[in-house]
Amino acid sequence: MSIKVLYVEDELFLGKIVKETLELRGFDVVMESDGADVIRSFETNRPDICVLDVMLPNRSGFELAEDIRKLDDDVPVIFLTAKTQTDDVVQGFKLGGNDYIRKPFSMEELIVRIENALRLRKDEPLTIVGDMIVLGKYQFHLNKQVLGIGGEERKLSYRESELLKYLFQHRDQVIDRRDLLNHIWGNDSFFNSRNLDVYITKIRGYLKDDPSIEIITIKGVGYRFVTA
Repeated sequence: MSIKVLYVEDELFLGKIVKETLELRGFDVVMESDGADVIRSFETNRPDICVLDVMLPNRSGFELAEDIRKLDDDVPVIFLTAKTQTDDVVQGFKLGGNDYIRKPFSMEELIVRIENALRLRKDEPLTIVGDMIVLGKYQFHLNKQVLGIGGEERKLSYRESELLKYLFQHRDQVIDRRDLLNHIWGNDSFFNSRNLDVYITKIRGYLKDDPSIEIITIKGVGYRFVTA
């Protein structure tokens, strides 16, 4: 059975190319160009995943995601955003988005993001016991800001703890460096960017005893937190 994608894009030329390319790759694509028609289409077609442009006539992608979440709190939602809309990405995640892609994007990137979102939907979530996240060999105590392994514990600083939590929450996704900086430090200044490099190195060192966990640097983009 093919994967059904609800694709919402008001740039019709771009939309036609994306729709046809996805269909050539075996996806079943329902395309809408007007935000006013999307919820009705969602209820009729019940897609496996939604790909929503943020800027749409009548209703924004964020508004649509909020309504989709009222109907289905599990279906993956990927936002398509212009570069100037980076500051709105956090809002998109708060409204239930699973991932986002900046325009212009390659079809290969879009297909990989769709496949990742669908795979993550099937994966078992992180084991959470109280305020503790169990990941591989480690136990991460959120409130105490403590990372433990094999009976040993390491006290993390506030920013180390926030960075590790953000990486966990966005595991197996491409994490934009600027979004990470804005979330942890409040801006993406050169000074904070150098701080991020230091903190990533520290976190890698803290997690080195479990080879199934890796923070991959994606040059020019950001990071990917991978777990086996």
